[in-house]
Amino acid sequence: MPAMEVGDSYMFPTSVKEAAALGWDYVDVVLFCGDAFVDHPSFGAAVIARVLQREGLRVAVVPQPNWRDDLRDFRKFGLPRLFFAVTSGAMDSMVNHYTANKRLRSDDAYTPEGRAGYRPDYAVRTYSRIIKSLYPDVPLVIGGIEASLRRLTHYDYWSDSLFPSVLVDSGADILVYGMGERPMAEVAARIAGGKNLTDIPQTAVLLDRNEREGALVLHSFEECLRSRKAFAGNFDIIEREANRMYPSVLVEPVGGKYVTVNPPYPPATEQEMDSFWDLPYTRLPHPRYRGKRIPAYDMIKNSVNIHRGCFGGCAFCTIAAHQGRFIQNRSEESVLREVKAVTAHPEFRGVLSDVGAPTANMYGMHGKDPLKCSKCVRKSCLFPGMCPNLNHSHRRLLELYHRIDAVPGVKHSFIGSGIRYDLFLDENGFLDGTSAEYMKELVLRHTSGRLKVAPEHTEDHVLKLMNKPSFGLFVRLREEFEKIVTSFSLKYQIVPYFISSHPGCRYEDMVRLSRNRALDGVSLEQVQDFTPTPMTASSVMFYTGMNPKTSEPLFVERRQDGKKRQKSCFFMRK
Repeated sequence: MPAMEVGDSYMFPTSVKEAAALGWDYVDVVLFCGDAFVDHPSFGAAVIARVLQREGLRVAVVPQPNWRDDLRDFRKFGLPRLFFAVTSGAMDSMVNHYTANKRLRSDDAYTPEGRAGYRPDYAVRTYSRIIKSLYPDVPLVIGGIEASLRRLTHYDYWSDSLFPSVLVDSGADILVYGMGERPMAEVAARIAGGKNLTDIPQTAVLLDRNEREGALVLHSFEECLRSRKAFAGNFDIIEREANRMYPSVLVEPVGGKYVTVNPPYPPATEQEMDSFWDLPYTRLPHPRYRGKRIPAYDMIKNSVNIHRGCFGGCAFCTIAAHQGRFIQNRSEESVLREVKAVTAHPEFRGVLSDVGAPTANMYGMHGKDPLKCSKCVRKSCLFPGMCPNLNHSHRRLLELYHRIDAVPGVKHSFIGSGIRYDLFLDENGFLDGTSAEYMKELVLRHTSGRLKVAPEHTEDHVLKLMNKPSFGLFVRLREEFEKIVTSFSLKYQIVPYFISSHPGCRYEDMVRLSRNRALDGVSLEQVQDFTPTPMTASSVMFYTGMNPKTSEPLFVERRQDGKKRQKSCFFMRK
């Protein structure tokens, strides 16, 4: 197929010349993105472009625009008929740029050849300010992970300060949070019809007054600056509402105005989920990158995502804040269609690198009684103990694995995403009739000899702050793992993932971790120094120095030398 062929699978134009090749004399939407453009369902910019295409709109994409020259990238398409849109890409730009020790990274997986320096710090804010300075009267929509997790007052680790909503700093007209297919389609329809934008589900706007009766009014940004307790109180409400099936409108005063966050759409149905993945993606990088390698694409091109959401509630994780707590599944048929599309790729060699999701083994899981889920205010279905209303059977997932493995051309299907072993195991053994079967199949058929899991720490007081189960459960997992590999005479490894310098963790806790005999013979290569990211409970602990459950003072290692010392304990063990 020619690079810019007209039809369902045309590649979105990134230049005026490419738009002209499609016969376009105008565009409806110009989408600016901090990543290279890859037309694949794992890249949010491509998903939104395809959704808007389905709505009958012409979308032009400006990937990684140059913000340091005469701004020609921001001018080249002129005024769109409807609006400009901005996303930083698949990652928060600051996480993309800097290590936990605030050192500048030397590479960027979302840029051709992995080169660094092709996007600015605080990309959403930077791009938006440029667009608003050039085209102040054209609607500007922001979205993606960076905008989503900065939709209200948040702690910014890299400046060590509180920032207001990115709506304030960017000057954007509307913010889409979470997974944006449904809200973006509605935003486009409202702008096209000249209709009100202030009450669209799963969006946030900055209003001159509080227009919402019954809204939950948070402490103002200014109050949060004065009081860390007020900031922590805000976050408790934000997190609780983000985890509810039917949350309230949130209103946060700032500078005499009101950031108003509308509740999200209900969890997507299987039909809706299928419709997002069944769009006519080419599954390829844009032709402008021909001959260049995009590392992030190489990592995911042979992978398949089977669901969204996570009910684990880890304190340091942003998944629930962005994707929601309720699992939203694709149908088996949709997953199999994608698997067949992957096998048709000329470079496919028979190995699916990941049949995964935010947590790979939550597919098909839900509350036994939906009414109880609709009223629930728990932040996790698994911590401090598993919810008795949770259907945690792995039967549907096992059957999906079997159907995937039966697709012609599939030699191996691996699980590269994280799993929650507390969904099939407790310290007394396996939880139900599918649990032992799932673990056996996971180890024997879906790992490449290395089972990666995430106990995160060994010390119970740190694990409680993380909302993670006791380390004793990892010990039990390792016992079951060793039974399986021994009985099949395999030399497989279990590889645990740990975090250093999490709030509440002292150097002495890391020393105890490094000396834990339960880790003898285990490789400690999967290690990370804690990085506070916007809109997580752990980042609130880091900033406030308080236990969020008790408001008691909490040790926080903020010194860079102290953080390095904690991480060194991993290498001490080696």
